[in-house]
Amino acid sequence: MNSEGRLKNAREQLIIALDLPRADAAIDLARILAGDVSFFKIGLQLYTAAGPEIVRAIAATGARIFLDLKLHDIPNTVAKAVTAAAELKVAMLTIHLSGGSRMVEAAVAAAPPELLLLGVTVLTSSDEATLLETGINRPVAEQALRLAQLGAHAGIRGLVASPHEVVALRQALPAGMSIVTPGVRPSWAAADDQKRFTTPREAIQNGADYLVIGRPVTAHADPREAVRVIVSEVAGS
Repeated sequence: MNSEGRLKNAREQLIIALDLPRADAAIDLARILAGDVSFFKIGLQLYTAAGPEIVRAIAATGARIFLDLKLHDIPNTVAKAVTAAAELKVAMLTIHLSGGSRMVEAAVAAAPPELLLLGVTVLTSSDEATLLETGINRPVAEQALRLAQLGAHAGIRGLVASPHEVVALRQALPAGMSIVTPGVRPSWAAADDQKRFTTPREAIQNGADYLVIGRPVTAHADPREAVRVIVSEVAGS
C-alpha cells in the first residue's frame, strides 16, 4: 500500500473523543476537524449535557458517531436504550459486559445490523487494585479476556479494550471481532488518568481496529495539526 493509502486507512481508524462540557464547543471542534476525521465519539458528559440533539448536530458534519454511554442496567432497559440509540443512526454504541450474558443478549437482539454494539471489558483507568475493591481477585488481562469471551458467546461483534489486551484477545476470540482501543496516547502527550495505554502506532500493531483519542487533540492548541501528526504516526509515514 502506498503512502496515500496508509494515511487514508489511518484516518478511518481514528476516533476523536468529544469529551467536552458544552454542545457549542463540541460542534465547533467537529467542524474544524471535519475534513481530517471521519469518526467522533460522544460520551456520557456531552450526551448528558446536550442530549440526542448533539448526536444529530455532530452527524451533520458528515462524520460517523460512536455513542459511548456504556449501558449497564436490567436487560429490558438496556434493550430499549439500544433501540433508541439506533434511531439516532449512530454507528457504534457501548454496553458494559459486566452486566452479564442476559443483558448482553438483550442488547444484541435489539441492535440492527448496521449498529456495531461494543462490549466494554475493563476500563483503561482500572488496574488490579480497582478490581480488588469490587471483589474481583484476578489480573486485569484475565478479567478482560473473561468478559470478552462472555460477550462473544452472547453475540457481541465488537469490544472496547486496552491496547495491552488486544494481542491476547485476538488469539482467543473469533475472527472478525472489531476491537476499539481507548488508552491511546501519542508519545508527546500526557498520560492523564489512563493507567494502561500505548502509542497509536503500537495499538494498531497490536491488532486494534480503531483508536479513541481525546485530550491530546481536544486540548491541543492546534487540533488539526495534532490529528495530522497522529495519523502520520499510525500510518508509519
